[in-house]
Amino acid sequence: MHFKHPEILYFLFLLIVPILVHLFQLRRFKTSYFTNVKFLKELAVQTRKSSKIKKRLLLATRLLLLTCVILAFAQPFFEAKDSKNATNEMYIVLDNSFSMQAKGKKGELLKRAVQELLENTPENTSFSLLTNTENFWNTDIKSSKSALQNLSYSAAAFELSSIMAKIKAHKSAHKKDIVIITDAVGLTEKDVKNIDSEEKPYFIVPEAEQKNNVSIDSVFITQTLENFYQIGITLSAYGDDFKPVSMALYNQNKLIAKTIINFDKKKKEINFTIPKEAFHGYVSIEDNGLTYDNKLYFSISKAKKTNVISIGEPEKSNFLSRIYTSAEFKYNNYSLNNLDYNSLEEQNTIILNELIEVPQALQTTLKAFVSKGGNLVIIPSEKTSVSNLNSFLGNFGKVQFGNLEAKSKLITKINFDHPLFSGVFENKITNFQYPKTNNSFAISSPYPAVLAYEDQSVFVTAIQNPVSGITIFSAPINSENSNFQQSPLIVPLFYKMGQNNQKTGVNALTIGNNQPYFVDVLLTKDAILEVKGNEDSFIPIQQILNNKVKLTFNDFPETAGNYTVFDKKESIENLSFNYKRSESDLSQVNTNIVSDFKTADTISTIFNTLQTERTDSQIWKWFIIFALLFLALEMAIIKFVK
Repeated sequence: MHFKHPEILYFLFLLIVPILVHLFQLRRFKTSYFTNVKFLKELAVQTRKSSKIKKRLLLATRLLLLTCVILAFAQPFFEAKDSKNATNEMYIVLDNSFSMQAKGKKGELLKRAVQELLENTPENTSFSLLTNTENFWNTDIKSSKSALQNLSYSAAAFELSSIMAKIKAHKSAHKKDIVIITDAVGLTEKDVKNIDSEEKPYFIVPEAEQKNNVSIDSVFITQTLENFYQIGITLSAYGDDFKPVSMALYNQNKLIAKTIINFDKKKKEINFTIPKEAFHGYVSIEDNGLTYDNKLYFSISKAKKTNVISIGEPEKSNFLSRIYTSAEFKYNNYSLNNLDYNSLEEQNTIILNELIEVPQALQTTLKAFVSKGGNLVIIPSEKTSVSNLNSFLGNFGKVQFGNLEAKSKLITKINFDHPLFSGVFENKITNFQYPKTNNSFAISSPYPAVLAYEDQSVFVTAIQNPVSGITIFSAPINSENSNFQQSPLIVPLFYKMGQNNQKTGVNALTIGNNQPYFVDVLLTKDAILEVKGNEDSFIPIQQILNNKVKLTFNDFPETAGNYTVFDKKESIENLSFNYKRSESDLSQVNTNIVSDFKTADTISTIFNTLQTERTDSQIWKWFIIFALLFLALEMAIIKFVK
């Protein structure tokens, strides 16, 4: 037992006062004489004996009364089990990622966690609240009530290591109690291995009862017809025993198609045929799982002709005019001597077809062209200057040419997963008529081959970046050196290379990917593009590049949906943004990761545990009660004991 004011115990010396009063009674008995003294003597003996017992009882109660009063003022207590951490600061980490939309026993996991915080957090407790996107330092439950009630789901994934780093960087003279509320979806050992061993957090891992979920993953054009697009929609089913799911397709919020999906496998592709017109809408499903991945917004711009030019001898470029037809492309061929450098900025794709040497002026122009989102295709000549070509390629990546090899090779390997072949093949073809080359250059490339020879060496490779691509052949493909022009592979390959990546196909950007986007618009220096949606708008980071504007969105917008780029009040282009699908699989929970940490079912359990382990047991109130009891006992003795 410990005392808060041990110096008051010195007053226990006052216990001698009742003893002295008892020993030195001021009252004296007087002698009275009566004629019949025999009876009076007997009565006096009984009275003196009874009085002595009464005085001793009074002395005992007064001593105990005074002792209890003195001990009460000294405030005795039993020290708490974990008293050394009583001054710890509280940090609450709340996962508000989309997986917390899952339903538990009492509703959505996030909403239930917020409700428990509001109901069970002591009003006098100071804490810091950290979510995926927001931080509230040194607050209390009253001050943070509004923020908690309005807390929305975040497009940013729950990154525990990043949040723990913020807490560690928050300077404090005290130790820290950390409570982490998360469903542990996607939580890995890497996230918890760097947690300070002295500040092991408490984990609250609410469990979802419904783990079945269907997600819309992507939308793409599978086939382009004369008047129609055939679009493919991929879905993923997580869990078991799925019921049929309803799917609807909307353009400008107008229903244009609907179907029912039966999941006989985990991955499903559904096809719709829509008019070959501008599209600005979304596809949606209805299931009993998460809601954030039930819609995928996308846009298809009005078909524009793609500008393609080839630079080289006209007789070697005739095959390109048969691929880049006037219905979809504006194609022209120029010899190096007749090239108009000013026209290069207007192109989407430039093909260097068997140039012996790339002039320095052209190198500088093409470097700027690629940086602004243009696609470049390089087909070498047998007489190409390797040193000149390698110097030029050094501007874009690590592809380098070696010596020319006079050896016939078959082209046998197709990289079906490469973006240049996406949506081209329905099945992976393993048996076809292999094209060949007679002479080819050795190529050193760290990038995946698009097409490869039978000896695994590279025939076509590509340097991909977020906004453009550089495709490189290792051999000339003229009819004298190769029969590749007669191969069925040439059409889809050059068609894909000729397309501008962002202006054809489906536009469905992902929030937070930070992928630059180029808008074809001519702006003055003071003009600013604004992106507007139905509910919010924002101004992205932008850079004017001649006849284009480079937009960088960072973490904007915050809400998925259909948006439009405006130059003042003029609509320029439609965009669509979607959330990442990283939270869709609710089976990613690995509770073994948190087995080394303290866990609890509710926040109230943690607060009660901390209060019990860190609060001293104050017992001075008991001494006050005993003092009152002894006072009452003294009054009873005086009144009833004769």
